[in-house]
Amino acid sequence: MPADIGLCPHLNSLDFSHNLFSGPLPDSLQRLNSLVFFSLSYNMFTSEFPPWISTLSSLEHLDFSSNSLTGSLPSSTGNLKTLKYLRLSNNKLVGSIPAGLFDLGLEDMDLSDNRLNGSIPRGSSSLFESLRNLDLSRNNLEGTIPAEMGLFANLRYLNLSWNKLESSIPPELGLFPNLTVLDLRNNALSGDVAGDICESGSLVILQLDGNSLTGPIPDEIGNCSSLYSLTLSHNNLTGSIPKSISKLTELKILKLEFNELSGEIPKELGLLENLLAVNVSYNQLIGRLPVGGIFPSLDQSALQGNLGICSPLLKGPCKLNVPKPLVLDPDAYKGRMGDHRRRNESANPIRFHHRNSLSVSAIIAISAAVLIVCGVIIISLLNISVRRRLEFVETALESMCSSSTRSGSPTAGKLILFDSKLSTNGIGNPEILLNKAAEIGEGVFGTVYKVPLNPQGRFVAIKKLVISNMIQYPEDFDREVRVLGKARHPNLISLEGYYWTPQSQLLITEYATNGDLQTKLHERPATAPPLSWSNRFKIILGTAKGLAHLHHSFRPPVIHYNIKPSNILLDENYNPKISDFGLARLLTKLEKHVISNRFQSALGYVAPELACQNLRVNEKCDVFGFGMLILELVTGRRPVEYGEDNVVILSDHVRVSVEKGNVLDCVDLGMVDYPEDEVFPVLKLALVCTSQIPSSRPSMAEVVQILQVIKTPVPQRMEPL
Repeated sequence: MPADIGLCPHLNSLDFSHNLFSGPLPDSLQRLNSLVFFSLSYNMFTSEFPPWISTLSSLEHLDFSSNSLTGSLPSSTGNLKTLKYLRLSNNKLVGSIPAGLFDLGLEDMDLSDNRLNGSIPRGSSSLFESLRNLDLSRNNLEGTIPAEMGLFANLRYLNLSWNKLESSIPPELGLFPNLTVLDLRNNALSGDVAGDICESGSLVILQLDGNSLTGPIPDEIGNCSSLYSLTLSHNNLTGSIPKSISKLTELKILKLEFNELSGEIPKELGLLENLLAVNVSYNQLIGRLPVGGIFPSLDQSALQGNLGICSPLLKGPCKLNVPKPLVLDPDAYKGRMGDHRRRNESANPIRFHHRNSLSVSAIIAISAAVLIVCGVIIISLLNISVRRRLEFVETALESMCSSSTRSGSPTAGKLILFDSKLSTNGIGNPEILLNKAAEIGEGVFGTVYKVPLNPQGRFVAIKKLVISNMIQYPEDFDREVRVLGKARHPNLISLEGYYWTPQSQLLITEYATNGDLQTKLHERPATAPPLSWSNRFKIILGTAKGLAHLHHSFRPPVIHYNIKPSNILLDENYNPKISDFGLARLLTKLEKHVISNRFQSALGYVAPELACQNLRVNEKCDVFGFGMLILELVTGRRPVEYGEDNVVILSDHVRVSVEKGNVLDCVDLGMVDYPEDEVFPVLKLALVCTSQIPSSRPSMAEVVQILQVIKTPVPQRMEPL
């Protein structure tokens, strides 16, 4: 940085963030007494934290985060009476936090990722009224959490994780009326989880894992009505899992692993339809899993290390919790019968041992007989059930297949609809109806047609799969299509059935009346109004929910690979519905063809890792495509635009504009009225989703959570996933 930068005494805003400046800070900066905004974040400055910073008496915004500043924070920093935003995270600062900082009227204080030690200062009345966000995580802070923190009336975000804080969690923390996030992970906190931790009902994220908390999970946890994420793992919690957790209808993440919880998992938890991730491993749980929700599809790793959870996911048969016979307990007769037993053992040890063996043999024989009888009964019932299902399937096939199918010809077409209530009078042989006049689109996997389902006026969309004669075996095709047919969600296009011949395969899906997003964004008639922000946000949130369902409700996850506007269809109310999901899994022989050739049509949406043939791709490639979709919706521009002399990559263009503070320059001019406090964080979320590093992108469950917080301020109730 030039040494003469201080020759601008009337400068009130200085932003050198996101550059490659290095070396010490010029002393001439202290002459800029008129500075209100001062940001040097994301550079490589290496000097000590400047003691002269307190002379900038007009400063309101100070951001030196993500540098390599050393030294301690001078106590004079508390003299910056006008300071509202203080961000010094990710440096190498040492020493204690000046008490004077907690006497200011700060709204945002971030000192995370440093080497600060000592205790957390007690706040003043000014800070109690103003502070909204406090992040002191990843330091070496010790001592207790001040009880005075319960007086922060407007605090929304509190992160004290990854320190050395001790003692118990102050019950006053449950009194924050607006607190959304409470993160106390990885400290040395002890004691119980207070029953009034959710007294205010505003918490969205509660993370207490990695401490030494004891006692039971309080029943009052069910009062956290807005809770999305509950993480209590790696503690010493005991007792049973409370049934009251089933009241948390917004809950997405439940992590209870590595505790000492006992008893059964409450069956009521199976009613939590929005739950996306559960881990109860390494406890002392027993009994059967809940039958509903995410539990039937949980990964084995989320259940292992317990006493006797009964689940098909775990190796070995389910262990029934039968009371242990007294005769097998060597200590069963201690006390009153102890002397008599010892005399018998000494007098005739061989006889006593023989009697014991006979008892065990008898019990084993009786148990085996009972199991055999139960097995015969169960198998008989299953045979009856299977015969009934086969009769139903045969009847359904006869009613749903065309006459050519019933002829028994090996090359005849087979029409299958998953809902037997649907009438197929209008379809017959679907291939006859697939003419140019009925064509409504063409995608990576084939051509789409609009076809009447019945005379009552209902339409379906039929996709004729590209190069589909490579699919030779109807059994494999039927199995995979039925898996996709089970993916039912308001933001997914429903798969209604299929038509199969060795030469042609058709997928029958729900028809979306408002067409695709590509047309609404880039190909609308000049007389048609542009999409409003409310509809754009509805499309963003709905698409995120649909992807989250594909990623988190199936094992293995269903990866789309090709998220773009033409694959986002809209119903009559502009609710988005994702199409073409799971087809890469269905057409495994076509994957190389699709990815190497046809995905060129999705240039700009495809994650960079898909270009690396040896790199294992996962759900994060869909997150990248979703981020590009957000950018396109907010800006109204295409992901790649070719000029005469240059090529504009949309993600790079927006990233530069955001870093320069020109966010509103990116917004689609067609949107006359929009809330800036929603557009800005949505754009920032899009940039995180389009990170070049897959591991840096959030999961779609996290994306949904962030979007709902943006749209519906806490403590208002957020809509479910």
